[in-house]
Amino acid sequence: MIFCFAAFLAAVLVCLLTDSSILLAILLGVVLFCGLGLRRGFSLREMAAMAWKKGREALIVVAVLLSIGVLSALWRTSGTIAWFLYHGLQLISPNTFLLVVFLLCAVLSILLGTAFGVTGTAGVVLITLARAGGVDLGMTAGAIVSGAFFGDRMSPVSSSAALVAACTQTDLYSNVRQMARTGALPTVLTAGVFLLLSFRHPLSAVDPSVLELLSGSFDLRWPALAPALLMLVLALCRMPIVWAIVASAVSALGVSIWSQDVPLTEALRTAVWGFAPQGALADILSGGGLFSMADATLLIFSTCLYAGILEGIHALAPIEYQVERLSSGIGRFPAAMVLSLGIDAVFCNQGVTILMDEQLLAESYRRDGASRQELAMDIANSGVVMAALVPWSVALSVPMAMLEIEPLKGLPWCVLLYLLPLCYLATKRWFYPQKERCRAV
Repeated sequence: MIFCFAAFLAAVLVCLLTDSSILLAILLGVVLFCGLGLRRGFSLREMAAMAWKKGREALIVVAVLLSIGVLSALWRTSGTIAWFLYHGLQLISPNTFLLVVFLLCAVLSILLGTAFGVTGTAGVVLITLARAGGVDLGMTAGAIVSGAFFGDRMSPVSSSAALVAACTQTDLYSNVRQMARTGALPTVLTAGVFLLLSFRHPLSAVDPSVLELLSGSFDLRWPALAPALLMLVLALCRMPIVWAIVASAVSALGVSIWSQDVPLTEALRTAVWGFAPQGALADILSGGGLFSMADATLLIFSTCLYAGILEGIHALAPIEYQVERLSSGIGRFPAAMVLSLGIDAVFCNQGVTILMDEQLLAESYRRDGASRQELAMDIANSGVVMAALVPWSVALSVPMAMLEIEPLKGLPWCVLLYLLPLCYLATKRWFYPQKERCRAV
């Protein structure tokens, strides 16, 4: 077993150093642990059933991911993202720049559900404004990433939120409401920090060229806002997330055709391959599309198959025992924080962390009588956000690369990522008082 884990970790390291997809390491892990299962007496048929048990749970996540890719592209063609960028940038004043950066990215991240999507669109615009206006680039990058992970953690269209719900077998909308409650205090505190930093580091000038580019390229009247409003209303009505995304995508398709004068064939092509505008707009709004989610979809599905085999052949039993001892000693959520940080540091992947957190923590929570939703919240407030606290993790290195900022330069200013787990640690007893007393006894 030690050889299998060592070979798998070595494969992960090679993938990171060669900039290859971590999917290759996951597939190698499947082969290695299938071999271990055979040595332990399990048949290939049995291990296929183990893998499919977890893989089946990932199908809803796959559906959500693919529909998010389509939605993201059509929101670009319909002018929905441009609408929020245009009106958000108008709110910027020299003494509120960093605060507006955080709030604008937070709003967009709720709509898009992806930290990478927000960073690659609004983030690129905002970091350019910071360079031109003389604002500290590390602070600006921290504000962007903080806002981007606000929705990456709790948006109904976030793949991370969907994966947490699928792994813990909890309701996505109930999780989102609970994430909003547990995230309220750190969000307010983060806004206060960036307001203070805005006054200490004001923007020297606001470049109007981006506003002119957006208004000249899109019809930014109310129809451009309709797909986002429909998504919000359907989410509040608790419509299944995939159908809410599909409805919003259809409305965005209609707005693209009738309001933005995009031909039907071009809009459909964009839904599949992504939005690829010409000129200066390409640096701001390119992306999205069904195929943009192919790598993420394959990675999550393969990781679920891998996790199913690990669980079925009891490969993680020794680690589970140590995690249970840690949980008994320092508490469930502190143990989740330590475990998440360790997994993030080794695997550098948010999805892997979510899956392994659930596998390694579930028994401790069941033993203590804690609910599955508490487990979901603990993972959301540790593994999901703490992935971006590891400088070499994909969750931080990719957004910082998009912004052309060194990870260590922006990391100290990712305020929300620190405050979320710390505030939850301090206030969890008010959200789950009975369960915490049970553990203490």
